[in-house]
Amino acid sequence: MSNLFDLTGRIALVTGATGRLGRVMTRTLAEAGADTWAVARGASRLDALAASVGCRAFPADVTSDADMTALGDALRAGPGRLDVLVHNAHVGRGGTLASSSTGDFVEAADLALASLKRLLDAARDLLIAAAGDGSPSVITIASMYGLVSPRLSLYDAPEAANPPYYGAVKAGLLQLTRYAAVELAPLGIRVNAITPGPFPGDADPSLLSRLAAQTPLGRVGDPEEIATALLFLASPHSSYVTGANVVVDGGWTIW
Repeated sequence: MSNLFDLTGRIALVTGATGRLGRVMTRTLAEAGADTWAVARGASRLDALAASVGCRAFPADVTSDADMTALGDALRAGPGRLDVLVHNAHVGRGGTLASSSTGDFVEAADLALASLKRLLDAARDLLIAAAGDGSPSVITIASMYGLVSPRLSLYDAPEAANPPYYGAVKAGLLQLTRYAAVELAPLGIRVNAITPGPFPGDADPSLLSRLAAQTPLGRVGDPEEIATALLFLASPHSSYVTGANVVVDGGWTIW
């Protein structure tokens, strides 16, 4: 059982690697033995992450066609394959329909949806190369707000609430995950989603208490609790799982 999710010899890539969940997912894959490439825009934070978890730092913007082409080229020149692709990049801001701009919606869609297309274009042949002796896995990181709407009453001010464009594009990401799973299945590539629940980080204690009360388990999530779901989907032991959405939300979306 100790080797059930061993990823030794496999190549993994995480976008949004320096975010709260991204750091945990990057470290989890590296500790499981994967040669892990961490992708993010902030070079200094990326270098610090690489030094602490033993991953490779690749500064890049997933909304840039040129950066994603360069990423694919670097992977081809190096390992020549990709076993695990985690699409986690996002922007964390609050807002409402009234306070958000149309540009916010366009930016969010580019980051969540168009960037998955860029990544798949850059890595398709690398994922196919890994299909010969493994079960290459694409994992998208969605959100509970792609399934349900936020309760505005939980927040101190409407502008502090989860913004509408975030939930809208995360819902779209779940559908794009299913679509990609169907299209890539004949190539031996699996595509699944993880939907995190409330993982608010260093929020105001009163907000944490209100968020916790919305879950049947009565608490918010610890980022470490993403690790097991990630390893399951990243491992060839989930080789018959594709198009699935693994919800890790303390029960938030069941009532």
